[in-house]
Amino acid sequence: MSQQLPLKKPTRASKSPRSGTQDDVVYAHIFDAILEQRLAPGTKLSEEALGEIFGVSRTIIRRALSRLGHEGVVLLRPNRGAVVASPSVEEARQIFYARRLVEKAITELAVEHATAEQLAELRRLVSEEQACFSRGDRGAGIRLSGEFHLKLAEAAKNAPLVGFQRSLVSQTSLIIAQYESGGRSHCSYDEHNRLIDAIESRDAAKAVELMMHHMDHIDGKLNLEEEGASDDLHAVFSHLLGTRKKSPRGADRL
Repeated sequence: MSQQLPLKKPTRASKSPRSGTQDDVVYAHIFDAILEQRLAPGTKLSEEALGEIFGVSRTIIRRALSRLGHEGVVLLRPNRGAVVASPSVEEARQIFYARRLVEKAITELAVEHATAEQLAELRRLVSEEQACFSRGDRGAGIRLSGEFHLKLAEAAKNAPLVGFQRSLVSQTSLIIAQYESGGRSHCSYDEHNRLIDAIESRDAAKAVELMMHHMDHIDGKLNLEEEGASDDLHAVFSHLLGTRKKSPRGADRL
């Protein structure tokens, strides 16, 4: 049976501590690195290097990578190891098309089902997202933007859509890391706030219009030349290497 893990990722504003099984914690750290665009598309995810970084066995790493593979953000290559997915231009178009369809359905359902508590939580996320961008912590801001869309999916009260959205949000982050152009400005928090207002007013038509405008804004900043994130695993997870306690030989600890 998997043990409970003592390590918690150093918190940023609004970042909840990571806990759960070893698989869960490794998965969450890698998922966050993808959402924050710290892991570059095409990065080789060496089981040996990740095992050293997280202080766990290759079996644990393999299970976490398998979960990410099912979500489409990691490519599992037989006999060649795993890499962060690197969507082609055509794949990027298909992912954004699917994301638009899912976001439209989620928005319509959120207008119908979102509770006052859920709307308040969404507003807190937006406030924290804005604070991150204001202090220059772009990675945390991008992650919070992704979390906003995941929480909105939960407010829609449709479990399959939450699963679809989780995969699409992380794949979208890869596409942005690979193809985003220009100064990489971000104003999603303004668009998010207006979207919450429309949902709170139960104005489905306005909410969907705002969501589609938001997707247009993201889509409009993409090209085929820009690259951003890193392919150095030790650099991406350097904050863990400084805090992880050494464990006995063969022990699985984070």
